[in-house]
Amino acid sequence: MDPVGNWAQDVLRCDLCETPVPSTECLYCDICDNYLCSPCVGKHLSDESTEHKVVPFKKRRSTTKCQKHSSKVCELFCELCGIPICNQCVSSKVHKGHDVVDMVETLDSQRTIMQRDLQELEKFIFPKYQEIAYNITVQKEDLNGNSQILMKAIEKHGEDLHKEIDIMIKKQKANVAEMDSKYLIVLNKQENEVKRTISEIKQNFADLKKLLNSNDISRVSAYISRNAEFRRLPPKLTATLPSFIHQEINKEHIYQLFGSLSALSIKSEEHGYTMESPGAESSPSDRPLIGVPRIVTNINTDFGNSSSLQSVSCLNDDEIWMCGSSNLMRLYNLQGELVKSVTTKSGNTPWDIAVTRSGDLVYTDNSDRTVNIVKNAQIQTVIKLQGWKLYSVCSTSSGDLLVVTGSDDGKQSKVVRYSGSEEKQSIQFNDKGQPLYSSSVFKYIAENGNLDICVADNEARAVVVVNEAGTLRFRYTGPPSTTQRLFFPRGITTDSQSQILTADYMNQRIHILDQEGHFLRYIDNSDLMEPWGLCLDTRDNLFVAENDTGIVKKIQYLM
Repeated sequence: MDPVGNWAQDVLRCDLCETPVPSTECLYCDICDNYLCSPCVGKHLSDESTEHKVVPFKKRRSTTKCQKHSSKVCELFCELCGIPICNQCVSSKVHKGHDVVDMVETLDSQRTIMQRDLQELEKFIFPKYQEIAYNITVQKEDLNGNSQILMKAIEKHGEDLHKEIDIMIKKQKANVAEMDSKYLIVLNKQENEVKRTISEIKQNFADLKKLLNSNDISRVSAYISRNAEFRRLPPKLTATLPSFIHQEINKEHIYQLFGSLSALSIKSEEHGYTMESPGAESSPSDRPLIGVPRIVTNINTDFGNSSSLQSVSCLNDDEIWMCGSSNLMRLYNLQGELVKSVTTKSGNTPWDIAVTRSGDLVYTDNSDRTVNIVKNAQIQTVIKLQGWKLYSVCSTSSGDLLVVTGSDDGKQSKVVRYSGSEEKQSIQFNDKGQPLYSSSVFKYIAENGNLDICVADNEARAVVVVNEAGTLRFRYTGPPSTTQRLFFPRGITTDSQSQILTADYMNQRIHILDQEGHFLRYIDNSDLMEPWGLCLDTRDNLFVAENDTGIVKKIQYLM
């Protein structure tokens, strides 16, 4: 029998009378290590040769024997020495002047500390280590992806270099063939002339021999010598034949010509993973972009079947609000399961949605010119306009709402800040009195960590960013390029690094900019199809809503 094991299922035996006792009724002497039934407790305590401490079996071994006085029970704790002590220890010189507290008090204090530690481990430290382990996996995948890209680039550059060398070799061979051809033409011409002359000389031999043996005076007298002609020999051809002057192969020069890899840089910060104590304020740590963004999961929804998908907004790390071309706003979890849905108050299609800091759903109703908030399954209208329609909306860090509005005549557009139902700010013109935004209805809005207000203006083909006061900071119209394609921004969001992400709807990609408007990179390796709405969870995982397919892709792009 293992008294420390599955004792709840065991029947124990009293050490005095050997009567079987259920563990729920068994008692235990912490000093003597004896199992006792209730009737035998008195008999056991009657032995006064030692101290006894009888406790329920469940609380056995909660009593500490004194290390120096084996017959004594430790009921006190010396804080200076950090050990349990008995009353006899207190009277000794060893612990004289030491702070001594009750053992129960020490136990309670330690349990409080352990409970707090356990809670911190479970809620903060362990999840953080899981996140670090996950990031290491991502870094390894990123390393592999980057290596494949490098290998292909090196191989491609090598092929290009081989092609150039092959072209050069063919050209040199062609030059040799051309020079050979030119020289052969000259040699062949002279050869033909020499052969003709030789033939004529042979004929002259024969003619002369006949004349020498002939007595025909008329023929002999008609002879004319050609020796003077034959004495004029053909010009002697001398040519300096070409030779190949090769250069010494300089390996270092070849390496420089081919190109080189930048050095691998590995930084390890000594306190990179140190966490603040629970409740302490902390600023976002620097998180670099990963080499190759990766799809974490695809969330299939009903939008692709019933209606197009446009806007998304994270309620938490596990659930996302979505809306499209129907009057239903739907909350999905990461497994693609519908958690709940809300129908708009008017029955109209919502134009845009957002989630407030308190977790309430906000939506704009363009048709009846209202902004509405869903609280406890009840829909309250907080803003209603006349002469202006409401389009995109976002909730700010201060709890305000930023709303993109457009005039009924379709000629004006502005951003309005609301605190509750009260208008606090209107942003419409630059410092020269010119409109900041196009009159198009397709504009989406987000607040950045530095409190800039970022608007993706589709018709203007630009992301327009103003500061908190409404002063223009910059307009981003796409990365610098001589072959730039038209930019079609739709959804927009910002991350913990104050980076701006916007969906380039027609070009099937995401642009990432820094807070100064400088282009950082594309996310264009995720087979995106008409990306529209964007949102981020608390860990900067990006959620991209595909307009036509109804799929939401969760993408990791930061370390």
